Amino acid sequence: MTNWGQEAQTRLHSIAQLSETAAGVTRYPFTPQHAAAIETITGWMEQAGMTVHLDAACTLVGRLDGPADAPTFLIGSHQDSVRSGGAYDGIMGVALGCLALQKLQQDGVTLPFAVEVLAFADEEGVRFPTALLGPRALAGSYDPAVLSMRDAQGVTLADALNGAGGNAAALPSLKRSGNEILGYLEAHIEQGPVLQAADAAVGIVSGICGIERNTIQITGTTGHAGTVPMDMRRDALVTAAHIIAQVNAAAIAATDIRATVGHITCAPNVVNAIPSDVTLTLEIRSENDALRQSFAANIEGFVQDLAQELETPARFTKTYEQAAVACDPDLAASLTQAAERLEIAAPVLVSGATHDASAMADLCPITMLFVRCKDGISHSPEEHTEDADMGQAIAVMAEFLKGL
Repeated sequence: MTNWGQEAQTRLHSIAQLSETAAGVTRYPFTPQHAAAIETITGWMEQAGMTVHLDAACTLVGRLDGPADAPTFLIGSHQDSVRSGGAYDGIMGVALGCLALQKLQQDGVTLPFAVEVLAFADEEGVRFPTALLGPRALAGSYDPAVLSMRDAQGVTLADALNGAGGNAAALPSLKRSGNEILGYLEAHIEQGPVLQAADAAVGIVSGICGIERNTIQITGTTGHAGTVPMDMRRDALVTAAHIIAQVNAAAIAATDIRATVGHITCAPNVVNAIPSDVTLTLEIRSENDALRQSFAANIEGFVQDLAQELETPARFTKTYEQAAVACDPDLAASLTQAAERLEIAAPVLVSGATHDASAMADLCPITMLFVRCKDGISHSPEEHTEDADMGQAIAVMAEFLKGL
């Protein structure tokens, strides 16, 4: 009997060597490391009986044909990484998809529909200031303007894509019809600690959080740290500190909100001067867009009231917004039932991170299977998932396909 989890671990360890850096995995899209990964993944797909091609967006597509005129079910994730990232983020979903089909083949199961495994080129958005080109092209939702974006070396996305075997001019031809697609499944490491805390190898994702980012600019008055009395100061950093504390307390008290102040700049930023200008970021995530928007409005109200009280004018500006994406309840139920038939506990949880699935939702119903990762660590060389957990994920994915 094949130890599918061990096989997944072996494959992921091998492909992790295709990295620009020795520490962790650095594999950007449209690079020599990406080309080498395509060759490796092609081998995985062929072992599962798939025919393989590279599409115009440099998505590697493995297809297992079904009966004539049968619809297609899609499985996918991404092969790229952040700088010095982990060996599982993204690429694990591609490996598990291939192995689930290989398991079904070994078990003598023939599916009544076609299956395609998709290895997307760029989900992380590290090399270029955009991402999700592959799934957005399939959904017909990509913005042609992104093709003129440049990386740190001045190379445009279009030139990088064309140089890697893609075809920027042919991207519109990739748009698929949702009528031909049964759905999309993405397996991914959780990138958080919830499954570990629940002692569960896998979990069913209910949806992908919406995201908004805001900039808060606070203006005070500088002065000598030793000569301006405390009760006469207009310290912008003190105002910022109150805001940060309120954001944290309000998010803890709220339901299904994750709020983070992740970046601060301070001027004059010297040891003996009162801060006069502070800018901070506020990112808010929630599976419920209305709740997220209400939370943002309440924080903005707090900021303005506090700014008036402390005489430090503040400006609150929304800089980015992305709507939440719900997973399809029928597909999620089928995934849950597959786990139950195998007597595998699979709690339901929300994804706080964005995935290729969020773009695929514009094409077809989506579902996601999370896999436990050690201590919730991701985007790090310390990222790790156990063989046994990946083995359970493969079993659930295969059982899910059988039950569709």
